Amino acid sequence: MKIEKDRVVKFHYTVSEQGGEQLESSRDSGPLAILVGHGNIIPGLEKAMDGREAGDTFSADVPAAEAYGEVREGLTQRVPKKYFKGAKLVPGMQAVLPTNFGPRAVTILKVGMSVVDVDLNHPMAGKDLSFDIEIVDVREASAEEIDHGHVHGEGGHEH
Repeated sequence: MKIEKDRVVKFHYTVSEQGGEQLESSRDSGPLAILVGHGNIIPGLEKAMDGREAGDTFSADVPAAEAYGEVREGLTQRVPKKYFKGAKLVPGMQAVLPTNFGPRAVTILKVGMSVVDVDLNHPMAGKDLSFDIEIVDVREASAEEIDHGHVHGEGGHEH
C-alpha cells in the first residue's frame, strides 16, 4: 500500500542537521505513527514519503523552510519567571513554556530576577535537516482518526 493522504504510516527516523551530528532517532523508542496529510510532521518530510511503501528505506534532505521554518527576527518575549516552575534557567538552554495553546519549546535568552527573555522560534528553526527513514507499515486510517486528525492506538494518541 502506497503512502498518500489519510493513510497511517509507521516509520523509524534518524535526523541530523545537514553535515552535522545526529540530533534524534526513533530507534531506541519505537517507530513514529502519523496520519498523512494532517500536519502531523514537517511538510518536507511528509512530501519525501509520498508514494513510498512499507519496507522502503531512503534518505531525505529537508530545507529549513520545509522543516521548522526560517528563524524569524524579533520573535522574543519577556515572561514571568514563575511559569518555569523553579527550574534552573541558563541562557542558551531549551525549556518548555506552558501557553494557552499547549506547551511550547523556547530558548532562554536572558534570566532576570523575576522575568525571563525567551526566543519563541522553534529550536530547530533555520536548520536544514537530513533524515534517514525506514517505512515500517502503511495502512488505511479509520474514520475516527481522519476526523480527529491523528493516529489512535499503538504508536499514536490514546483517548
